[in-house]
Amino acid sequence: MMTTTPHASSSGPIVIAAGGTGGHFFPAEALADILVGRGYRVALMTDARAGKRTSGVFATAEQFILAGAGVAGRGPVRAVKGGLALLRGAREARSIMAKLRPAAVVGFGGYPSVPPLLGARLLPKAARPKIILHEGNAVLGKANAFLARFADGIATSFTSVKGLPSGSNVTLTGMPVRPTITALTGEGYVAPSSNDTIRLLVWGGSLGARVFSDIVPGALAMLPLPLRERVTVTQQVRAEDMERVRTAYEAAGIAAELAPFFSNVAELMRQAHLVIGRAGGSSVAELEVAGRPSILVPLPVAASDEQTANAMALQGVGAAWIVRQPDFTEDALSALLAMMFTDTGILTAAASAAASLARPDAAARLADMVEATLRGQTGGSYSSPVSATPASPLNTAPTVESKL
Repeated sequence: MMTTTPHASSSGPIVIAAGGTGGHFFPAEALADILVGRGYRVALMTDARAGKRTSGVFATAEQFILAGAGVAGRGPVRAVKGGLALLRGAREARSIMAKLRPAAVVGFGGYPSVPPLLGARLLPKAARPKIILHEGNAVLGKANAFLARFADGIATSFTSVKGLPSGSNVTLTGMPVRPTITALTGEGYVAPSSNDTIRLLVWGGSLGARVFSDIVPGALAMLPLPLRERVTVTQQVRAEDMERVRTAYEAAGIAAELAPFFSNVAELMRQAHLVIGRAGGSSVAELEVAGRPSILVPLPVAASDEQTANAMALQGVGAAWIVRQPDFTEDALSALLAMMFTDTGILTAAASAAASLARPDAAARLADMVEATLRGQTGGSYSSPVSATPASPLNTAPTVESKL
């Protein structure tokens, strides 16, 4: 791994462009931590939804909140308004960077990355910073697909990424995850024995997914009593659903810890025997680094169905079970859980498979790629061919034979 430490005063800062949900911010913060440790100065360009950061590495960095709004999946009028807001943000970013003179701009996808990277492209060529994209999903996101034509380099989290432009300078780095999750690397997995408590973790994105509140309590209530008595649940639940979910678990006699948000995700992951959740890029990477088996229900309204492609990376090695949301019923989930909880060797094999995909040094790899791009190298030491072929069809009713 590269160890060169630059002189921070020899060039402008590296601008990190990220906003929106934690899935985009976690890898951005992880990269910034590494870069600062190597002597670089960083600045953050983000959106109003994310707002000013008051903790972490960006708290002491220059921060700029730009105009912008998403355009994907909107009606024509809102799409036009969103596009105009992005252009305003790009003009703001260009003006700021003309004074800041950054050495590079690194974008992490989503509409908040468009104004900074487009603004960088609009600078005169002599003053233009290196433009680097990080793609956290197995399908190139719409924002990154638009920006890829300008990019000096694209870092990917998956070995197979659909939609990459032909001839792109692509480096496989992996997805940087939170340091507390990285610390779980190598701790291993111990499946519950026949008398042990079975710990189930249910998460659903930044606000919790209602489908899990609708389905999981009923599915667990259908388990045979000897299994049901051993289960404890930690579940992310929307505030408006809290009372009904709590009542359902109490009626089934199942111990449950419920909250709209958990700050101790790493500890919850360490304790979990099985995780049920969505398949965002950060979530999948955290499951791999922690080495935990999972049941994944891809978000059905994702713009490019990237969550299905993400989940297939785990399913393909036997680390997870994919269930499409229409097939995610109480009956189907209860049967799947009963099978897993009865033969826990299945969980052990899936945990091992998940750990085999982990890239706990992804933040360092990404920082290496940024440094290589600054030096004008095409591809870093972790370059890897990245396939752009479509994902294969899914089996929506997973079985032991088809998944492990």
